[in-house]
Amino acid sequence: QVQLVESGGGLVQAGGSLRLSCAASGRPFSRYTMGWFRQAPGKEREFVAVISWSGDSTSYGDSVKGRFTISRDNAKNTGYLQMNSLKPEDTAVYYCAAHSRDYGMGYSPTRYAYWGQGTQVTVSS
Repeated sequence: QVQLVESGGGLVQAGGSLRLSCAASGRPFSRYTMGWFRQAPGKEREFVAVISWSGDSTSYGDSVKGRFTISRDNAKNTGYLQMNSLKPEDTAVYYCAAHSRDYGMGYSPTRYAYWGQGTQVTVSS
């Protein structure tokens, strides 16, 4: 199993940037595909980005494409989500998640077996 802990959330003005981190412990991080999801009040959990175990392959949700960048450092057992040009509609709790790399990439929350506790991102207008 792997345990995930997010950090880096906070309050930022529209147009600003934040970098979220996801620290993994337990089994080697390289065993897992990592994804980021977000959930705003009253809305379903939304796919944000996913990165393969090696970091060679990434994919993004349409609403963040071109503004957010997902990355990982397996040596540090940490994943990242760099968020630029933030908008008020990006306000949500952001979660990192992981699933076995044997299952490829994943775009649905149901694919992921392991979740962090979430970190709040609030973008003011």
